[in-house]
Amino acid sequence: MNWISLLGLDALLARWRASLNEVALAAEDRVDLAQLEWQVHKRSLQTLLILVVALGGLTVVVLTVLSIALMVQFWDTAHRNTVAWCLAGGWLLIWVLALWRLLAAVKQLSEPFKLTRSELKVDWKTLKEKL
Repeated sequence: MNWISLLGLDALLARWRASLNEVALAAEDRVDLAQLEWQVHKRSLQTLLILVVALGGLTVVVLTVLSIALMVQFWDTAHRNTVAWCLAGGWLLIWVLALWRLLAAVKQLSEPFKLTRSELKVDWKTLKEKL
């Protein structure tokens, strides 16, 4: 004798099973999404590390060239001054561009797993509505 059928709990049990299956599929999808976002985040961290090293090296170069440019400023001819300041300006421009790219990378890294969090938020809202 099937007590569940007699008590009319078949529909409730079927609904719970369907909900559990749906939750399991959604969890698998969210794990896949988190893995994809982790790969993107890891690549961004690698880019950030490379840019930090490059910016550190460029900073040393900029400071060296600016120091040399200031020393050359007081030498004899005006051509030396022009060349020194052009070199210093070029290195400074490269440094500013590297800094700009570094700040863009840091801003991108400030919101990791954005898609996963939004999907989980939608899932939680849907689950609360069903209950």
